[in-house]
Amino acid sequence: MTLRADLAKIAELVPAGVRVLDVGCGDGELMAELRDAKGIDARGMEIDAAEVARAVARGLSVVQGDANRDLADYPDQAFDVAILSQTLQTAERPDWLLEQLLRVGKVAFVSFPNFAYWRMRMSLLVNGRMPHSRHLPESWYKTKNIHHLTVDDFRAFVAERDVHVRGSWFFADGKEMGGGHANWRAEHAVFQLSRKES
Repeated sequence: MTLRADLAKIAELVPAGVRVLDVGCGDGELMAELRDAKGIDARGMEIDAAEVARAVARGLSVVQGDANRDLADYPDQAFDVAILSQTLQTAERPDWLLEQLLRVGKVAFVSFPNFAYWRMRMSLLVNGRMPHSRHLPESWYKTKNIHHLTVDDFRAFVAERDVHVRGSWFFADGKEMGGGHANWRAEHAVFQLSRKES
């Protein structure tokens, strides 16, 4: 099975031998890749019971939990890497969730769909209705996304919180692209974050 572009980039960047927590891990696709390719014994948290069952059936260590509350139960720096893939926009409090990610993990990877992608803008302009895409496939009233954000929104968001951006990667049509004009050219983004050294 081929990983989604953002997951493939995260899998490439996570070093072997680290402790990983995948928050909102779905069926454990990324965790399975980290296990099989790098021998990483990752842990996962997922709110959807059916997805938890699929992950556990793969032999993965996944618990059912709501990241909006349950991340608070993990100890500080319990993991080397915390991953939040395509989940930030579904969080009740993205600011609280980012704080928790950077508390439980030394480094965090966050990926999200970019609502300022040019096709989204064009769809909204031409049709006057909330757009649909591969990463935003549901109608506005069915979607789990409650905080649409853009690449520039996220950059400002982390800058306001004195979070260090260790790297960023951008994708369109399933392919990695350069970072120039990413706010309108990127369909989705991956950021690698950590606390700034004091």
